[in-house]
Amino acid sequence: MKAFKNTLQKGTVRYVVFKEKGTFFAVALEFNIVVEGASQIEAIVLLNEAIAGYLGSARKFKLRPHVLNQTVDAEYEKMWQESNKVYGQAANQLVRKRVARSTKSPYVLSSGQFNLAFA
Repeated sequence: MKAFKNTLQKGTVRYVVFKEKGTFFAVALEFNIVVEGASQIEAIVLLNEAIAGYLGSARKFKLRPHVLNQTVDAEYEKMWQESNKVYGQAANQLVRKRVARSTKSPYVLSSGQFNLAFA
């Protein structure tokens, strides 16, 4: 049997938040959930709510772990990887420079992981 990173009891889901043409998007990578908001904060709040609802339904119906370990869209995976190269480097100075210089659309505003034990 395949071992899954995420189970109904524990795990993490990676996320990215980006802006494209004036709209803010937040994506939960392993769940393939995408939400949009009028601001970065709104997108993150809506993503938190979507993750909690998704995980709550999975737990309620005792779904198999594959629903919490979906194949990540290549575009979002690339965004997450590239943003973590920059964020993983030394300090806020690099992060500020990257955000200030980034004029491409879409560009990642934040990324990280949510702990499923607290969702």
